[in-house]
Amino acid sequence: MDFDVDLILFLRGIAIGFAVAAPIGPVGILCIRKALAEGRLAAFVAGLGAALADTLFGAVAVLGIGAVVEGLQGQTATLKLVGGLFMIGLGLHTWRSASFDIGPDSEKSGKWRDFVTTFFITITNPGTILGVAGVFAALGPSTRAEGQVQSWLLIGGVFVGSALWWLVLSAAAAAARGHVTPVRMKLFNHGSGAMLIIFGAAAMGSLLL
Repeated sequence: MDFDVDLILFLRGIAIGFAVAAPIGPVGILCIRKALAEGRLAAFVAGLGAALADTLFGAVAVLGIGAVVEGLQGQTATLKLVGGLFMIGLGLHTWRSASFDIGPDSEKSGKWRDFVTTFFITITNPGTILGVAGVFAALGPSTRAEGQVQSWLLIGGVFVGSALWWLVLSAAAAAARGHVTPVRMKLFNHGSGAMLIIFGAAAMGSLLL
């Protein structure tokens, strides 16, 4: 086992995970909203759902599971339809959300719900697997792992990198929490809800192209 090579692969995995997670999309909007309404931990836990989905796609890319890739490609339309409807529903729910009205019990159950929500949004987005595959293809041989140990180090790096992005985003958004009034939070709920609806409509609209 070459420690230097293993470390480089792990660091490259971190870079890949960070790069894949960084573009602000539906999950980013949801995590910012959670940070403003409930704090950094709630937002970070929500982001971990997306990190898990990114890691699963990373594992597909690293392990070269062709059957999985072909299966996903064959279900692109279904994924877009299901994911689009889910985001529209989530957007409508967000639009109607009240400000700072979450008690201790609902926060505890809400974290698990948010984790599952972000995982589902990410796993049903065909763009995620294409993004992961694109980054791996762009890096070429530098991300080629030899053996199970290096493969899992690279996959683990993808998770760490994605989780790191959600930690940074959660902390940055939570830092502004003290400046957010209930009225501003309500406006943000309306804005983020509208954007989620737009994302969902765009996913479904792409089926017509």
